[in-house]
Amino acid sequence: MNKYLTIACALCAATTFAADWYVSAGTGKKKNAGTTPDAPLKAIWNALEKAAPGDTIHVAQGNYHGKTSCGWIMIDKPISIIGGYSDDFKTRDITKYPTMLKPTNEMNVTKPKMDGGTVSFAMWASANQADAIKGQTTLIDGLYIDQGDANSYHATKGKPEGVATGMYCTPPAKGNTPNPSINSAEMKGKTTGNLTIQNCVFLNASNYAMQISHHEGEVKILNNVFINSRMQACDLLCTKNQNGAVKFEFANNTVLFTWSRTDEMTDMGFAVRCNAKVDANIHHNILGLSILYGFDNSKGDDKTKKVKLDDNVFFLNKKGDAAVTISPNIKPFFVTDDAWEDFEDCTGMESVENNISLKDPAVFKGIIDPAYLNGFLSATYTEQTSYDENSPANVFRAAMGMNKVGTIQSKVTMFANRYPDENVLKFFGALEKYGAQAVK
Repeated sequence: MNKYLTIACALCAATTFAADWYVSAGTGKKKNAGTTPDAPLKAIWNALEKAAPGDTIHVAQGNYHGKTSCGWIMIDKPISIIGGYSDDFKTRDITKYPTMLKPTNEMNVTKPKMDGGTVSFAMWASANQADAIKGQTTLIDGLYIDQGDANSYHATKGKPEGVATGMYCTPPAKGNTPNPSINSAEMKGKTTGNLTIQNCVFLNASNYAMQISHHEGEVKILNNVFINSRMQACDLLCTKNQNGAVKFEFANNTVLFTWSRTDEMTDMGFAVRCNAKVDANIHHNILGLSILYGFDNSKGDDKTKKVKLDDNVFFLNKKGDAAVTISPNIKPFFVTDDAWEDFEDCTGMESVENNISLKDPAVFKGIIDPAYLNGFLSATYTEQTSYDENSPANVFRAAMGMNKVGTIQSKVTMFANRYPDENVLKFFGALEKYGAQAVK
């Protein structure tokens, strides 16, 4: 989903009879009934206004924006949104008929608001709605979210050979675009009930790809592709003060090229993290090419967690395949090291079984962009300090009672540059059993 899908799932009571709605950017019209495939609506937001809790919205191929082309969409009810249909709705194939949310940089002027903050794609439900929403499900299936056109990139700085753009410009800085990047998650939520997000693509996230604060219930993140997330691919928080209030399954996801909050590349940079009061089952994922760690378990009280980390493939995570806090430090582990067996003994880790390193890198040949890969593997941040206390300027400053100063020059070879979208859908089914599988 694109950087502007604001899904605020203010989940309310479900209707007795669920209805189906149809949306097509190519053949739909705003004045159509939208209740049959031959008379679809033109916009997802229009269908959301008409739909009731428990309904399903079927969305054909095309690029979708919010009302008045603002670039974001707000979901305020428990509902299903299913993309990847042909225009006549007779065929569903998410790789052949992608349902995209790809905003432009000009759309950054109109920023969505939720709970006092700027968001991109959010789901909303207040804590006092938990009892009413308990057991109800919101489903997001088959959407393609790409913030690449909306982000701002430097024209020349941090641009390796063959990479389409320069480095990502952290707001308020901007490159050669009229507006800075929005700097918010592609999918952001304050939710409760049951939430499933599957068969989606998250590309070129300017912040988190997915950041969800869930009150109570099950959250399933299944069979998605996360490519080039600036800070983290998936971050799930529990807002209820009860251990195990949130059950989290993160399975069969492909997560590659996770960067960092800043271009120094020392903060954030995880594929997926487990937070306090969450019971997590993380399995059959491909977690690779993270600036720091593929899996992070260093935040929150480990005594409040129950984590299973089984049957995952790790590769080329720069600081470690996984990390945990062993007071007072963060301890990284690589799956190929003998110390990996000790990871299961850490507080909160219930199971760490059958995790492996990538055996055949050739599975990604023709899929991973080679120029981007080469730039990422070589990405560095360096500083050069210059200080001469006896320089004419510093002598004059001292005479005037001022502090002497020096200079620091930094150089970044690459940082969250835009990843090309040509072969992203080929990540589905790249490796049998692990990561995102082909959607049937």
